[in-house]
Amino acid sequence: MLDLHVHLLGHMDRQATKENIRSFLDEAQRKDIRQIGFADHDMYWGDLDFGLLREVAGEYPELQVRVGLEVNYEEDREEKIARMIDSYPFDYVIGSVHQIGGWFFDFPEEEETHLRRDSDSLYQEYFSLVEKAASSGLFNIIGHFDLIKIFKIRPQTDVRILARQALQAIKDHGLALEINTNGRYKPVQEFYPEIKLMEVIQKMEIPFTLGSDAHESGVVGRDLREACQLLKNIGVNDIVGFTQRRKEFLSLE
Repeated sequence: MLDLHVHLLGHMDRQATKENIRSFLDEAQRKDIRQIGFADHDMYWGDLDFGLLREVAGEYPELQVRVGLEVNYEEDREEKIARMIDSYPFDYVIGSVHQIGGWFFDFPEEEETHLRRDSDSLYQEYFSLVEKAASSGLFNIIGHFDLIKIFKIRPQTDVRILARQALQAIKDHGLALEINTNGRYKPVQEFYPEIKLMEVIQKMEIPFTLGSDAHESGVVGRDLREACQLLKNIGVNDIVGFTQRRKEFLSLE
């Protein structure tokens, strides 16, 4: 059991303090999490305290505490992202697409815009950016792969066709893809990615990892046992954790 998508700061809902870090690690222990990874948003770079995370992790020798980063991928930021990533020895870096041409499409108030857009074009634009993120060489994990479905709007074309090139880029560049359970608590009410994409990913032998996308301590590990069972049901035998940006394969048995 592992959870590599945890946000200590949330959306700047709290500060990086020992007490707050302990609240997340205590929850991980309660839920029998073996490996927990903090991956705050890069937009809060100035408020991150990686040294403090490492220090408090030393109080929990039975936990594998990893330090990561979730980066909002934008084509024109690749050099800046590379410098940021190179400035600290992260265990892993999650690449996520949260915006299209400057439009943060996953904000709650943006649902109406989704309704006005052509769904196929929207999905094509989104997956094109995911493909570029995967091909950039910057990341270890692609986060919430089909986030574009957040408001339950589906394309006319089979999503497996629209996602094909992005998935091929993920495979070609040796990235892992997370099962992100937070989608269940969004309007779409299902994990990212959906089950038919999970099946394609499994057939392509792209490794999976797990993330709750917890923005508060009580959400750490949420629904990850169910996610593990889903993976086993489609023939996945192991998932990956990370240390020093190297994969560690962990059996689901």
